[in-house]
Amino acid sequence: MSILLIENIGAICRLTLNRPDKRNALNDELIRALKGALREADEEEELRAIVIHGAGKDFCSGADLAELQKISNNTYDENLEDARSLAELFLLIRSIKVPVIAAVHGRALAGGCGLATACDLVIATKTARFGYPEVKIGFVPAMVAAILRRNLGEKKSFELLTQGFEFTAAEALNLGLINRVAPDDELAKAANDLASAYTKVSGSAVAMTKKLLYEIDGMECSEAIEKGVVVNTTARMTDDCQQGIAKFLEK
Repeated sequence: MSILLIENIGAICRLTLNRPDKRNALNDELIRALKGALREADEEEELRAIVIHGAGKDFCSGADLAELQKISNNTYDENLEDARSLAELFLLIRSIKVPVIAAVHGRALAGGCGLATACDLVIATKTARFGYPEVKIGFVPAMVAAILRRNLGEKKSFELLTQGFEFTAAEALNLGLINRVAPDDELAKAANDLASAYTKVSGSAVAMTKKLLYEIDGMECSEAIEKGVVVNTTARMTDDCQQGIAKFLEK
């Protein structure tokens, strides 16, 4: 049985974490499979969006017992390599051209919550639960902290990362951590509708917007605006923009 299911539906790639008996907990094999699938999808010129689902009752519960046991026995260098592998996954999601959407049901906890947070968009069922509970076992949600802090203010980020409590989809929506909430039995359709929006707009414009949005984090305002000038000018020279202007003028 494949640990990651890959299905291409038109211009949308659906990736399904397929360890339902382990609540889709992240391990080395699943992280490698995700990175491989994302890199492969990034090479597909016609692709417009990627949606990550979880099989079974939960989206992703973080690390499983076997992974925690491995962590406790690893050397510093082995743990460093392990942490970097997950960090690479988070960065890859943000660096590939197309939007990556997390479709969350059940629980998204620890690394699973980190995975959802790293995605460009998140849609969740009404009963979905989120949380960064790592501190409860002396662990630190360290890599996702950089992304969470870019989504939320300092005070709320501190609370979520250091208290380890679970929070609801409605709370996550209110915080701005997720984009939409869907009825429990309509997640797949709602996620597909969200992804399908990217089949109706310019792929090159979305790719440039995504890259620009993440690159201007931390820049001075004047530097960020100048970066926008360059991207805006580059966009004007693309086939999508030239054709779009021509169609507009024909109306």
